[in-house]
Amino acid sequence: MTQLTLDNPVFLTYVIAAALMILKVMGQGWMTVARMMKVSAGFASPEDLRPGMINQAPDPAQLEVNEYVDRSRRMHRNDLENIPAFWVAGLIFVVTGPPLLLAQILLYGFVAARLAHFVAYATRQSHEMRATFYTIGSLIVIGMALYALWTAVI
Repeated sequence: MTQLTLDNPVFLTYVIAAALMILKVMGQGWMTVARMMKVSAGFASPEDLRPGMINQAPDPAQLEVNEYVDRSRRMHRNDLENIPAFWVAGLIFVVTGPPLLLAQILLYGFVAARLAHFVAYATRQSHEMRATFYTIGSLIVIGMALYALWTAVI
């Protein structure tokens, strides 16, 4: 497969965009953990109340929803609902051999939309603001899938 080599600038663009989104997903999980540790709250499971090095003074209140922690958890869940489709759609899009400029616009456009969504969510912007960035990213993924489908059936 000559498309799936770093000598192919379209695939290289995908690798960069996909790697950035991997770091986003994994980083969001770490952000949630850091927030839980900072406030010693927002734990998710009853076994989190077992005493340990990190939680030396467990309290049942630690299992209550903590908005500071839960906001990060919701951002993580949102990433997990959206980014995997990008990884798959982006890869099949690359295999179809699209023009480099189109690939850069769509792949980097998705990254920019997800990062803007993160900033909007982290700074408590309105649902309309977050929905705008979600919509941009979603339309990009749908566009790549349709491009790949069109290329495959024509």
